[in-house]
Amino acid sequence: MPGAAVTQFAVLDALLAGAYESGLRVSEACSVGDFGLGCVDRLGGEVVIFDAQAIECTLDGPPAVMRDDERLPFAILCRFPDVPAVGVRGRDMAGFAASVDEALTSRNLFHAVRFDGVLAEVRVRVTPRQQFPLPPLAEVTEHQVETVATAIRGTLVGFWTPAIYQGIAVAGLHLHFLSDDRSLGGHVLDLVVDAGDLRVAAFARFDLRLPTDDRFLRTELTHDDDHRIVAVERGGATG
Repeated sequence: MPGAAVTQFAVLDALLAGAYESGLRVSEACSVGDFGLGCVDRLGGEVVIFDAQAIECTLDGPPAVMRDDERLPFAILCRFPDVPAVGVRGRDMAGFAASVDEALTSRNLFHAVRFDGVLAEVRVRVTPRQQFPLPPLAEVTEHQVETVATAIRGTLVGFWTPAIYQGIAVAGLHLHFLSDDRSLGGHVLDLVVDAGDLRVAAFARFDLRLPTDDRFLRTELTHDDDHRIVAVERGGATG
């Protein structure tokens, strides 16, 4: 898509290092994209952005629309284009990832991924809000709260990122979920698709915006934590 971009604020390696004191305002995020995902201030939950609304999934109650002045310490978003849908049925997580792979334009481009339909099962996580001094992401996920739901209708919102960007973002498939009735949402750890529509859109432009707070500027980021990224994304141990 000429001119269209995936825009990201902050980098995953900063979260791994505990450098996430600042954030992008929700109003600014929604001004540059109507579709995406992120996390709540001080990693106090997961965020789903679609249809131009930012929805926070926290431990404080059911998913809720965020205020414009709230901040996202990490966010990745785009304007989702009108692309054809592909029907997907009876796929586990590996099978769903394979369906996404089949729809990729190139493994060197960013892709926005949206699925609307029924999940036979989905396992999501939400992390508790952290206190200062802010711990690394791997420590935060040790206290994550997981929920499993069955026969639930909703939307998967995510991105497929080329392998060379691991550490900047999550290489491969990164998904968040929000149920249609807004009773459940969070970062997807596992799923089984019943049936629904998959849309995948390619982007050849990637705009990265970095934090400028003191903690981020003083923290030299070195990418040596591939195993920790895999662990925190899949909900496993990080040792």
